[in-house]
Amino acid sequence: MKLIYNVNDKPKFSKLIVFAIQQLLAIMVATITVPIAVSSNLLKDFGIVVTLSPAAALFGAGAGTLIYILFTKGRSPVFLGSSFAFIAPMTAAFAGASTMALGYLGFLMGAIFAGLVYVIISIVIKFAGVNWLNKLMPAVVVGPTVAIIGLSLAGSAISNLTSGSNVYLCILCGLVTLIVTILCSTFGKGMPKLIPFICGIGAGYVLALIFTIIGNAAGVEALQIISFAPFQALLKDGHVAFTTFLSLPDFTFLHAFGGFSDITGGYILTVFAAYVPVAFVVFAEHIADHKNISSIIEKDLLDDPGLDKTLLGDGVGSMVGAFFGGCPNTTYGESIACVAITRNASVMTIVATAILSMAVSFISPLVALIESVPSCVMGGVCIALYGFISVSGLKMLKNVDLGANKNLFVVSTILVCGIGGLTISFANGAVTISAIACALILGIIVNLILSKAKDTEDEENEENAKIEK
Repeated sequence: MKLIYNVNDKPKFSKLIVFAIQQLLAIMVATITVPIAVSSNLLKDFGIVVTLSPAAALFGAGAGTLIYILFTKGRSPVFLGSSFAFIAPMTAAFAGASTMALGYLGFLMGAIFAGLVYVIISIVIKFAGVNWLNKLMPAVVVGPTVAIIGLSLAGSAISNLTSGSNVYLCILCGLVTLIVTILCSTFGKGMPKLIPFICGIGAGYVLALIFTIIGNAAGVEALQIISFAPFQALLKDGHVAFTTFLSLPDFTFLHAFGGFSDITGGYILTVFAAYVPVAFVVFAEHIADHKNISSIIEKDLLDDPGLDKTLLGDGVGSMVGAFFGGCPNTTYGESIACVAITRNASVMTIVATAILSMAVSFISPLVALIESVPSCVMGGVCIALYGFISVSGLKMLKNVDLGANKNLFVVSTILVCGIGGLTISFANGAVTISAIACALILGIIVNLILSKAKDTEDEENEENAKIEK
């Protein structure tokens, strides 16, 4: 892929800010959805009222990303965001706590356990190298796994696209967002080509705003696509206050200090059992994501800066992210897809996005604006983002002979198990091996079993030789 901005390129400051806004828009929905989902699960399943702060999650994502960039020596253009894989462990950690403070402390303990898994694996890789990993996970395994990452998110994109009281208007707003994004990326000149997501989201938001204004004026609820509740919440008792403009995010560590006296050995084991197995699952996705971005920038990040460095950055960044926002971080496919679509692999753009994410978390109106973007608009963008993740995985298969049975079986096993949603749960659902991880594990096993099989061409040559004799 011919990049407009390479990894070491530094766009002008004015452009850099715009590019950072675009990256932030690409990752923001997933990042703030995780704390909302955990709060919802705790209320629904256990009756526990906890409101994890989306603003704090944005700050944690930005801080974790800066740590990742530091450990990878500025060579990997990837943003870290809240990991969906840890929603169940976070819920289990809080539900198993005897006090509210211990629940928040459990988030931090869990993130440390998960991060230490990455640290230990990185030390092993530092001494053992990555050649064994390349043999264990060749393109025939990694390619379809990356494709599954995108395809597994397809349902989420369509769910967002169709969410709202008037499904048809929501689909219209989402499709306008998608089409404008596509047109700007394909036919745009200059800046529009570099910021297709901003153009698309802006077009979709404006259309949704027009419908909402008409709906409010006419009293037709079906036309009210945008919720102004995030803006209304800025007013304290109906009046403008300092917090209307600036406010300190509700950081997780502020609630955790009172929980130390309530720690028990049993609770530590509960958190350990909930987080550590999931960390091994996310490790597999870490490999797939870095194989993906490596194919985009045409440089193997597992060799330079090295898998040990990317794991350390991801692990420590995850700990830092949870310290502020409660949610462990992970590399984001949405960020990688944004790099692929815009052809902007500048690490400075990722750094600017991280700083912007942290700054925005303090600015109340901007947080409200982000929260007010309709799901249908983001659904339109996600169709492109998740689709690009899938396609980038399939591109890894371009040099793989799918005429050979051994390759065909590996790819088909991964695709069917991944798309079919094969998951395995332990400890009453507290630990779940995701469909992506199950598909990857089965793919590795099938590939190892068939590794000694001969290629189709070799088999045909042998058959022809027997016939000639």
